[in-house]
Amino acid sequence: MDRYDLLLYGKKWDKNVIDTMFELAGGRFASKGDMQASVNSCIGHILELSEKMGFKGNLWQDYIAYLIAFDENAFSISCERRGYVPGGINRAAMLDFEVLRELFGVDLRDFDSENDTCLSILLDFENNNETEKYFNKRIRDRIIKLASALAASDSTEKFFDAVCAFYREIGVGCLGMFKAFRIGQEGTELEPVISTEHIRLSHLIGYELQKKKLTDNTEAFLAGRSANNVLLFGDSGTGKSSSIKALLNEYYDRGLRMVEIYKHQFKQLSSVINQIKDRNYKFIIFMDDLSFEEFEIEYKYLKAVIEGGLEKKPDNVLIYATSNRRHLVREKFSDKEETDDEIHSRDTVQEKLSLASRFGVSIYYGSPDKKQFNEIVRKIALRNNIDVDEEELLSEANKWELSHGGLSGRTAQQFINYLGSNYEV
Repeated sequence: MDRYDLLLYGKKWDKNVIDTMFELAGGRFASKGDMQASVNSCIGHILELSEKMGFKGNLWQDYIAYLIAFDENAFSISCERRGYVPGGINRAAMLDFEVLRELFGVDLRDFDSENDTCLSILLDFENNNETEKYFNKRIRDRIIKLASALAASDSTEKFFDAVCAFYREIGVGCLGMFKAFRIGQEGTELEPVISTEHIRLSHLIGYELQKKKLTDNTEAFLAGRSANNVLLFGDSGTGKSSSIKALLNEYYDRGLRMVEIYKHQFKQLSSVINQIKDRNYKFIIFMDDLSFEEFEIEYKYLKAVIEGGLEKKPDNVLIYATSNRRHLVREKFSDKEETDDEIHSRDTVQEKLSLASRFGVSIYYGSPDKKQFNEIVRKIALRNNIDVDEEELLSEANKWELSHGGLSGRTAQQFINYLGSNYEV
């Protein structure tokens, strides 16, 4: 190995690690001290990433597979959208893969024996943090599977095919690997939500008509048919946010992704949409607990993005929001007194209603009655293996709700959480 001239890949890679391997292979280190310092830095970098990702086995091959999986370039994004498509970009990718396959196949034991390094520590690595689960196991397993496929490739063409198949099946970069995203602390770049709540629609007891209306719209969206922005409104603690979050777990494998955005970030909506509009996924922009006071004007930015700006909203983006208010913008009785003095008072009313009207589907979530509340308590208790006499269970639940927020699914769940900490289960 005596060249490092990747055409498409490596623009954002840590060059120190890759260059160290080329320097070792070419015997080009000026001194043994320089070599050992570079090797130690290389090992430290790979071990740190491996702990973060949960890698095990051959960490060097996992590392190269990781770099390939997360490298967004013209070839990888093209494969994500359409799979293999003949063209000049594939020739450039093939030249890169000749180099990457050679790097991937490096036997670290040879470097140890020739240069007295300790690179073989990266081989047969055992990760003891499996039970801590601070990494995403699903993503870790997919990258390790890619590493295995690359290891089995006995030619550059098969290496190429394995990478192309991975991009087409899984995707590329953070948008391909992760389910959910938020705007980063710095700038407007999206960053992944590493761990999302593993809630399913079946966990939300009742509200069958509401859930069906929500899933019908979402499935139409995923199928490329006409679909609407959705507003879930109603009483607090009834499962509005949980219903939307559950969609991620129901439809992730069909290409659904979610971006969470807050009211103070609405000025950045256009930038967010520009980052996701040309990707091979369907994105729901999730706005939780959406409402505005009279003096807040952020809703004007949202109106323009949803409908009304010059730029057409991409077909792969919808907005799902939850609110306790049907019309989103706060209305008061005093508003009527103010509009009495206006020549065009109807315009003021329409201004406040116009945001909610941009959501083509509105779904109401109301508080359960006593019978429904008891049924929710029973089913959550059963799901959590709470072994308590039913009469006592419901009696205590009814006492609990009187002083803990009233009748709602959230109150029922909080009661079961309390019960689980005070009863043998």
